[in-house]
Amino acid sequence: MIQKCEGIVIRRTDYGENNKIITLYTREFGKIGVMARGAKKPNNRLSAVTQLFYYGYFVFTPSSGLGSLQQGETIDSMRSIREDIFATAYASYMVELLDRSVDDRKANPFLFELLYQSLYYINEGYDAEILKFIFEMKMLQVNGLSPTLSQCASCGNSEGEFSFSIREGGFLCHRCVGKDRYHMKISPMTVKLLRLFYYFDLSRLGNISVKAETKKELQTIIDAYYDEYSGLHLKSKKFLKQMDSMKELF
Repeated sequence: MIQKCEGIVIRRTDYGENNKIITLYTREFGKIGVMARGAKKPNNRLSAVTQLFYYGYFVFTPSSGLGSLQQGETIDSMRSIREDIFATAYASYMVELLDRSVDDRKANPFLFELLYQSLYYINEGYDAEILKFIFEMKMLQVNGLSPTLSQCASCGNSEGEFSFSIREGGFLCHRCVGKDRYHMKISPMTVKLLRLFYYFDLSRLGNISVKAETKKELQTIIDAYYDEYSGLHLKSKKFLKQMDSMKELF
């Protein structure tokens, strides 16, 4: 029986001489894999709709393994992302993080909206690095990780100056920093943004301007937390770091 879904292409792999295997993250079914026959041919009707980050309606024939993609209808091609190497690097990391964090065929409409909104904002030219931070903070919950950000992880104090402790799994207030000799000192703005990115609704995003030194603090904290607790090692993250190094040269 043919089915229709709203989805975003999060991974694609060449298969044989002319075909592609496409991974879609869909609103209705979660993550699914489909075979797009002939999609490697430039003039094939499936060629355009199987581009990475493409957002549209997809018609497919399901099966116990890979389904068979029949057609696609554009909602937003996300073309601007693919035309910018830096935007592509950030978006590629986001979709791989999602891909590695969820199981097949488990619908999560909230997560679908998070992915769509993140790619939409990148496509519209918003700060992709900030969007990456927000996406990473939101994905912590998906991976079953809950850093203590509303109060001190040790004493529960919600006021004062805070550092971040990887060992304690969150903020330590100025009275408790001695509990972790390796705590990371961070600015009040970094404290504020970590909380904001973890809790707020991305659909309410406005123009966020963040200083370079604050971005570095955010990057250090988020990377260290993921490295310690997530167990994820993503190829796209290495590429993203190379792109970040290149960006500093421009």
